[in-house]
Amino acid sequence: MKLPTGNKKQPDTTFAVMDLGTNTFHLLIAQVIDGEVYEIARDYEAVKLGEGGFGKGSIQPAPYQRGIKSMQKFSDQIKAQHAGVVKAVATSMMRNSANGPGFINEVKALTGIQIELIDGEREAEYIFRGVKASGCLPADNSLILDIGGGSVEFILCNDKNILWKQSFEIGAVRLMDKFHQADPIPPDAIEALHHYLDDVLKPMFTAVENTRVTKLIGSAGAFETFAEVIETGKGNSFDIKSTKSYDFDLRDFIDTTNTIIRSFHAERAAMKGIIPLRVDMIVVASLLTRYVMERLNIDSVGMTTYSLKEGVMVSFGR
Repeated sequence: MKLPTGNKKQPDTTFAVMDLGTNTFHLLIAQVIDGEVYEIARDYEAVKLGEGGFGKGSIQPAPYQRGIKSMQKFSDQIKAQHAGVVKAVATSMMRNSANGPGFINEVKALTGIQIELIDGEREAEYIFRGVKASGCLPADNSLILDIGGGSVEFILCNDKNILWKQSFEIGAVRLMDKFHQADPIPPDAIEALHHYLDDVLKPMFTAVENTRVTKLIGSAGAFETFAEVIETGKGNSFDIKSTKSYDFDLRDFIDTTNTIIRSFHAERAAMKGIIPLRVDMIVVASLLTRYVMERLNIDSVGMTTYSLKEGVMVSFGR
């Protein structure tokens, strides 16, 4: 949302938030007025910080340098916008890497930006705040699903409060490394993935056991891709940058994810709406989402472009 004009009081502070994920580094520069995020600038870099590093427990040299260059670029943009408050948060890959502290120290020395490592619980809290700020949460119970490269956050909530939350180290890059070794992904790999999720996600199933979840809400990432593929496939004009939230037609969602799951790499790469970073990871993201929907008998799906960085931003504005 762009800054308002007129008599509404303008805040004195411009905030800059960086979400340093396993796949992508995001920058949002904005002001916050009455809980609304008014964007000034945003950027993202497909750093692929986790590339080749999950099995080795460290950020590999090439993604390490991509990350450093991205932070220097973000620093220049923040200075150009005269942001008064700067916050950078790092998630799964950096918190689990042996050289994560070294990366943090180098960024501090080069840019003055202090990166904060947050755990999965804090990450889920910020995601909830971001999704809530989008205004898409219904009064009934919903399950927020945020699929990152390294971790996945589940948040059971209503439009006011979190009822339960947990982060699982089963992000799209990790699932792809484990299960998506052939293209299209074969039935036995899908079955193995489902058995794996049966075991890993037991805490989530226990948490929702006696709760009716009326809607699944996807937070940014893969869900933006699903929406773009559906709308551009219909020949509609669709600008994800100006979209705050979106409700899927269930038939469209099922048909689209089926197509993605059954596709070859080249077919996905040719689909309008799928950015290069997500051409392969969108397969396991589709399988994970469909698995959750079927296990919990959810037939209403929406998404919001608001996520962790917006959650951090509205926390500033309090």
